[in-house]
Amino acid sequence: MTQSQQSHRKDEHVFLAEKYFKADANAGFDQIRLLHRALPETALADVDLTPPLPFGWRWPIYINAMTGGSPQTGKLNAQLGQLANALGVAIASGSQSVALHDPELSSTFTTLRQHNPDGFIFANIGAGHDVQATMKAVTMLQADALEVHLNAAQEVIMPEGDRDFLWQKNIQAIVAGVSVPVVVKEVGNGFIREDLQTLQQLGVRYVDVGGRGGTNFAIIENARRPQQDFGYMRDWGQTTAESLLEARGLPLAILATGGVRSPLDVVKAQRLGAQAVGISGLVLHHLIQTGYSATLAYFQKFLHQIRQLYALLGVTNWRALQTAPALLSTELEHYRRARNLPMI
Repeated sequence: MTQSQQSHRKDEHVFLAEKYFKADANAGFDQIRLLHRALPETALADVDLTPPLPFGWRWPIYINAMTGGSPQTGKLNAQLGQLANALGVAIASGSQSVALHDPELSSTFTTLRQHNPDGFIFANIGAGHDVQATMKAVTMLQADALEVHLNAAQEVIMPEGDRDFLWQKNIQAIVAGVSVPVVVKEVGNGFIREDLQTLQQLGVRYVDVGGRGGTNFAIIENARRPQQDFGYMRDWGQTTAESLLEARGLPLAILATGGVRSPLDVVKAQRLGAQAVGISGLVLHHLIQTGYSATLAYFQKFLHQIRQLYALLGVTNWRALQTAPALLSTELEHYRRARNLPMI
């Protein structure tokens, strides 16, 4: 069978995401300073990393949406499902739109559930889909929750992308009509406060700010264009740190993705209000470059180091972390004040 354009695009995305992966991301975490406590008065055994979400998660990180939709990416999803199962972390599927158009590709997504039978899995669909399509995506994975992704910048630059972004009624209908929790997420260009407030008015309770600084679909889609004429869009959007500042104080449960490269990035994102932190590019990079076993060992150590950092800061849970002494760089503080955002 000839590979469809959509299916081939999934392979291109994985190849280009790895090609443009940077060990040092520019998500703004370097502009956040957590102050050392010489007298932390804590013990590792007392640290509880359980995030304040009603999902029953043990860990504050999850493997965020990446791939699926081709034979090659189906093999990656099998490994990702195994990894999530072994680590005991939640995982999100890549966009399932391609499998809704071509049901023969559904196995490249359902392998996530086959290799993670009891784990917490997010289905994933674009905001342009209706409730019926969304429920098909949830059923496909026997999903525990749903990610609805917002990717207007990606679609604009994508040569064959959508050109209509009339999404608000769809989002409202999905939140009201789907039986599982719904997380609305950006795919790497972040949020401003006004859009977060709009989502709240639409009934959304959970948002992944998906900030700039990690996997950059403006760069990826521009690389797929014959003239590569959207190069000036590589820095479009708000960083993950800026997006977290935009979200502070709103009655939403906030998750954060975008440019997370270390346990310290996780803790910094949580200090700015993220209740859990998604990791995509870093997982994919290690899986491709080092294989499954080495990736599992890496993230087992990664999880333990989050616990160590909590103890070093003198906090034993997420709520205590919210008051840990922290400073913003001059640039990030200027952004906060210019946008009239709450203090940290």
